[in-house]
Amino acid sequence: MGGGYVGLYTALRLQKKLARGRAEIVVVDPQPHMTYQPFLPEAAAGSVEPRHVVVPLRRTLRRCRVITGAVTGLNHAERRARVIPLEGEPYELSYDILVMAAGSVARTLPIPGLAEHGIGFKTVGEAIYLRNQVLARLDAASSTDDPEVRRRALTFTFVGGGYAGVEAFAELEDMARYAITHYYPRLSTADMRWVLVEATGRILPEVDLDMAAWTVKQLTARGMDIRLNTRLESISDNCVVRLSDGDEFSSDTLVWTAGTKPNPMLTETDLPLDERGRVVCEPTLQVRGLLDAWSAGDLAAVPDLTKESPGATTAPNAQHAVRQAKRLADNIVRVLSDKEPMPYRHKYVGSVASLGLHKGVAQVYGVKVKGLPAWLMHRSYHVSRMPTLDRKVRIIADWTLASMFRRDVVPLGQVHHPRREFLLAAATGGTNQPARWAADLPAPKETGMLRRASGN
Repeated sequence: MGGGYVGLYTALRLQKKLARGRAEIVVVDPQPHMTYQPFLPEAAAGSVEPRHVVVPLRRTLRRCRVITGAVTGLNHAERRARVIPLEGEPYELSYDILVMAAGSVARTLPIPGLAEHGIGFKTVGEAIYLRNQVLARLDAASSTDDPEVRRRALTFTFVGGGYAGVEAFAELEDMARYAITHYYPRLSTADMRWVLVEATGRILPEVDLDMAAWTVKQLTARGMDIRLNTRLESISDNCVVRLSDGDEFSSDTLVWTAGTKPNPMLTETDLPLDERGRVVCEPTLQVRGLLDAWSAGDLAAVPDLTKESPGATTAPNAQHAVRQAKRLADNIVRVLSDKEPMPYRHKYVGSVASLGLHKGVAQVYGVKVKGLPAWLMHRSYHVSRMPTLDRKVRIIADWTLASMFRRDVVPLGQVHHPRREFLLAAATGGTNQPARWAADLPAPKETGMLRRASGN
């Protein structure tokens, strides 16, 4: 259940280790691809082609059956799962062995206006949307003489100071700064306002405090506004952002990266869950108290055997997920061969992050690296973790071409409402007269896309 890090890597390893005919491997996921999320900030900033940060499941898992659909419930006692396919009626899927790897979703809060105006940052679609949004706001600001419209368009607000939020914040600011410098003579980089809102007293909790403080210093030197110990209170219909420190400002762009939570679908299963809604696992990655059930990744509470503190579990990141998937697949093969499964043990190596082109921060095996070397470490590590040789080569080619030519800063906002121009043309009734009321025509609903999204 799930085609992300754990689902893809587990299925990939099983199809290599199990002889043909020994087992049928079925992968169920709402998307037909796996997204390598650490590259989403670079995809949003245009350093990497968005198609190259996703791995097609059917192409990679040639010996597996891939079902594009959502699991809405599961009864492991009966070995049955309820599946809603992309099209057609829901049905039940029977199985012998379960790998629960449905991943996580954005952890949101009941903040007024967040659902209406916020943009997430977990999928490649959101990365493309955010890139188009930032560049479209530069176009809007350059094309108006209204100071209020310009101020609102050039204010970009990010909520959440973890790795995903900081990388997206820094990469997109770097792209916008480049675009204004080279292509928008009516604008100045000083016109932009980038605000990062973090509820705690620091950013980047994965690194030591001095490295987090250095990152704040680097970002503020670029004119970016870092608000620590601050919460988003609301965002109004006219895009006025209100913060807990009393500040209010207009912002057309609000990005929510304030953490994740286990897939809520788990509440519709009979799997044991902890107080945070995660699947309770043994060190071997078997689900506690159940036979033939396994789990790993963001939604699994896996004991961290490298820490002495009781109850410590592995962090929900790609570093653990990829390694857990390999151990999980090997353990399934061992159990099928009547051997004892092996416990998962991995000491956290560290973290690397990009802060824009040629800028980064890293802490690996206790060694702290800043600037260009950290940026190179970031790229080297993540391209090595990217599944399949095909995707590794494509990403390296993207980087090589980007280093030889000017940065591509063309917004393609039409992809979000592809039928709008056609409807505007149809609204004229086949005449040559312009539909002057057409500016008020709402964007057409992509019913098929909405239906698929609701199943995710």
